[in-house]
Amino acid sequence: MMDQARRDAVLSLTRKLVAQRSESGREDGAAAVLREYLTAEGFDEVRTDGYGNVVGVLRGSRPGPRLLFDGHLDTVPVRSAAAWTHDPYAGELADGKLYGRGTSDMKGAVAAYAVAAACFARDTNRDFAGELYVDGVVHEERFEGVASRSVSEAVRPDVVVIGEASGCNVKIGQRGRAEVVVETFGVPAHSANPEKGVNAVYAMCAVIEALRRLPCPEHPVLGRGILELTDIQSSPYPGASVVPARCRATWDRRLLPGETRESVLAPIRALLARLEAEAGVRAQVSFAVGEERCYTGETIRGERFFPGWLYSEDEPFVQSVLASLRAAGQSPRVTHYSFCTNGSHYAGEAGIRTLGFGPSHENLAHTDDEYVEEAELYRACEGDQAIMRALLPQA
Repeated sequence: MMDQARRDAVLSLTRKLVAQRSESGREDGAAAVLREYLTAEGFDEVRTDGYGNVVGVLRGSRPGPRLLFDGHLDTVPVRSAAAWTHDPYAGELADGKLYGRGTSDMKGAVAAYAVAAACFARDTNRDFAGELYVDGVVHEERFEGVASRSVSEAVRPDVVVIGEASGCNVKIGQRGRAEVVVETFGVPAHSANPEKGVNAVYAMCAVIEALRRLPCPEHPVLGRGILELTDIQSSPYPGASVVPARCRATWDRRLLPGETRESVLAPIRALLARLEAEAGVRAQVSFAVGEERCYTGETIRGERFFPGWLYSEDEPFVQSVLASLRAAGQSPRVTHYSFCTNGSHYAGEAGIRTLGFGPSHENLAHTDDEYVEEAELYRACEGDQAIMRALLPQA
C-alpha cells in the first residue's frame, strides 16, 4: 500500500528529475538522479549504455520472465519561461498538482515505476520469479524507440510496460509515425528569364495536390492513417533572382499496425511515376533520416519510421494486468495511445508483448504549465506494483 513514506519518495524523485533540465541530448543530469536513486535502493545492477540510457535490475529468487518498465528522461524545450505561471524546473506543488517540464511527459511516470519497483522488492523480500527492469531512455522526443533498441538488446524483455501518460488506464496499442520526404527537381535559371529553367516549386505544387487526394488506409480500432504536409523548402534558399532547382517537402504519416516501409512508399512512388509520365515532374520519395549527439558523445542515428502496434484485450498478459489492477482497487479502461511511443520498437519492431500504463493525460504533454496531479502519481505507483504482481510470479 502507498503509505506516506512511499508517497514522499515518489514526489521527491519526481521533483529531483524535473529540476534537471533535460532536452534531448542533455539528459545527463536526470540520468544521474535516476542512477543515484536506483543505486541507493539496492538494485542488483545499475548501468548506463553508450547512448546514455539508464537501466536498473532487481533479480528475483528464482528464474522467470523479464519485465521491463520503460520511459524517457528527455523533454521538449520550454518555449518561454515567461509563459509559465510556475517555474518549469522548480517542481512546485499547488492545488494538488505538481508543475514542471516533464511532470506529465514523463518524469512523473519514471519516478512512479522506479519507486514501485523498490517497494515490490521489499514487499516480496525478492521472493519472485524473474527479473524486474526499469529504465530511463534518452532521445525519445526525437527518435521514438531508437535508443530503446539498445535497452531491448541488453535486457531481452518478455513483457514491456510503457509508462507514458494513460490516465492510469491500460493502453494496448498506438498508431506509429513516419516522416516522408519528397524532393522535386528542376533546372536553375535567372528569375528574369524563367522560361530558361524549370521551377522545382511548381513541380512540388503538383505533387502536393496529388498527395492530398491519395487515400490512407483505415483500421477498425485505431482509425485512419494520416498523411499531412508539415514542412517545405526550396533550394537555393534564399533564392534571390534564381529559379529554384530543387524543393523538399516533408509529410507526417501516421501509421497503422502492419504497415511497412514498402507499403507506405509504394503508392507515393506510383503517384510520382504518373506525374512524371503526364506532366514531366521529376521527383523522388524516401523517409527522413535523423542524427543527433547524445550526452555521452555517442551519435544516435535512425530512419524516421516508427511502426504502429496493437494487442487484443483478450491477450492473457493484458487480462492478468487488468485483474491485478482491479484487485488493487483501480478501475482501468482499455484503450490506445493517440501519439507515438517507444512501443514502436518493443511491439512494432521487436514483437515483444507491450502495454502502456502511467499517470497523467496525453493532452498535457508539451504544454506550458505542464503538470501531473499528485494523486495520479501515487495511483500510478500503486498500479505499477499491481502490474509487477501480475507478471512476476510470487511464491
